[in-house]
Amino acid sequence: MIADILADAEAKMAKAVEHTRSEFSSVRTGRAAPALVEKLSVDYYGSEVPLQQLAGFSVPEARLLVIQPYDRGSIGAIEKALRTADLGMNPSNDGQVIRLSFPPLTAERRKDFVRVVKHMAEEGRVAVRNTRRAARHELEALEADGGIAADEAERAHKELDKLTTRHVGDIDNALEHKERELTEV
Repeated sequence: MIADILADAEAKMAKAVEHTRSEFSSVRTGRAAPALVEKLSVDYYGSEVPLQQLAGFSVPEARLLVIQPYDRGSIGAIEKALRTADLGMNPSNDGQVIRLSFPPLTAERRKDFVRVVKHMAEEGRVAVRNTRRAARHELEALEADGGIAADEAERAHKELDKLTTRHVGDIDNALEHKERELTEV
């Protein structure tokens, strides 16, 4: 029973870390990356559809992202979604593809992005800690029902704390890497 609770907690913590890393990829670093726009919601014939389902992406140059819609009729909707997304750049289209040119980041914009990334990291840490709290409640309930002895519960709590520390450390490492990426010129 303890092993199941710990395994479930570890799986949820790993998902929180992975989610945080995927959130980091949506913050631009001055280089073109499809991850910045592929989750963008586009109003396509009355329904909200992620951009990745409507178009293919390529990066022919470091600061240029080319979006190739599968349906040419969706170019206007994709362009509108890109304009309203507040990406800090204007899309241009030639009737076939949409081009996003990424300007170099200013020092002020880099600091803003670092702040955003730190906030995302804190949300990830909170998710890991919430998972720990839920697992602790399960362990305490199990101990109260007489399902496990006090020393077994204590060992499980220590193991849970080690898991939490490891996953929070993973988030901190990812944050440090992203900060370095954002601040390099």
